Amino acid sequence: MTTNNKVIFKGVECTISYLKYENGRTGLQLWDAEGPYARATINVPEVTLAVNEVIIKDYAENSGMYLALLTAGIITPTDKTINLGYVFAPIARLKNTPPEEGEKHNG
Repeated sequence: MTTNNKVIFKGVECTISYLKYENGRTGLQLWDAEGPYARATINVPEVTLAVNEVIIKDYAENSGMYLALLTAGIITPTDKTINLGYVFAPIARLKNTPPEEGEKHNG
């Protein structure tokens, strides 16, 4: 796990780590003092993304994630969203280049 920054999400101070999905895309995981707190991104393989773009999970239990990451300076906005059928998910640009190696995840 490579940590990069801090973010306040739902009143909890979390550390951000980069992860790599099985298809090589970058994701973000939030960790609190006790362990994994929230997955900040989703992987939708059929959606075309630039290397530094991520899809933010800003719905359900992650409502408010986009604003938290933006406020913390982790992401910058794009004008893109994707329709997941039941909700739209924002696509954001990572401010920092993720490390080459991230923790691998299937999701």
